[in-house]
Amino acid sequence: MYTLRSIMAGENIDANFAKLARYGYDRVELAGLYGRTAKDIRKTLNRLGIRASSSHEGISATPADLDIKISNALTLCQTYMNVPYLASDNADDWYRWADQMNAEAAVVRRAGIKYGYHNHAHEFTTDLGGGLTPWDIFTSRLDPKLVHLEVDLYWVVTGGVGVGAADPVQFAIDTIKQAPQKVLQYHVKDRDGAGDFADLGTGTIDFSRIFKAHQPKEYIVENDQPDVTPLQTAKVGYRYLRNVRF
Repeated sequence: MYTLRSIMAGENIDANFAKLARYGYDRVELAGLYGRTAKDIRKTLNRLGIRASSSHEGISATPADLDIKISNALTLCQTYMNVPYLASDNADDWYRWADQMNAEAAVVRRAGIKYGYHNHAHEFTTDLGGGLTPWDIFTSRLDPKLVHLEVDLYWVVTGGVGVGAADPVQFAIDTIKQAPQKVLQYHVKDRDGAGDFADLGTGTIDFSRIFKAHQPKEYIVENDQPDVTPLQTAKVGYRYLRNVRF
């Protein structure tokens, strides 16, 4: 739903969910509640035959904030809850965040929800000193029994380009296969020849090759900056994933 963020307001909320249902979607990953309650969102989705199986949630400022996120996730019958973004040039921040995520994940797990982290490119390209990267810290510090990975394929390929990998797609595959944490979700987001975002199937990433190497539990269509309209991106993305072979 991050792809649709620019059009999710007012009466368009229900209409856009209805269009996703018509395209064939039966699950979505939420990126906010659009000023509504979790109960109201669930009513809308239930009517359309869609489930909010996942969401993006920042690290919690307080235990009470985490309790609210868990309550909303349970109301929505979510399976996953993911931290969408963290950034710092200080290694201590990454160690601290990893420890907090482990602690939050333990609480979330008791509620029956899986807690994950969603990457960008800088986790692979930021040198924290001596060649140490945020990805090194997270994959060594996050408890594999508690925290899974939601790998954004555009960003991990872009990270491979950033570190000078001869084969950025193989870099992505190696990253996925070598992580101690389970990779349970993909953000399937394409990349054009200039490195910009692209609708699925119109870019250069060999998704079949990645999917053949590892199959997660969820494949989530995304484009941070749709070329035409967010709904067109969603429609094209669903058709691409429905027909891709590997």
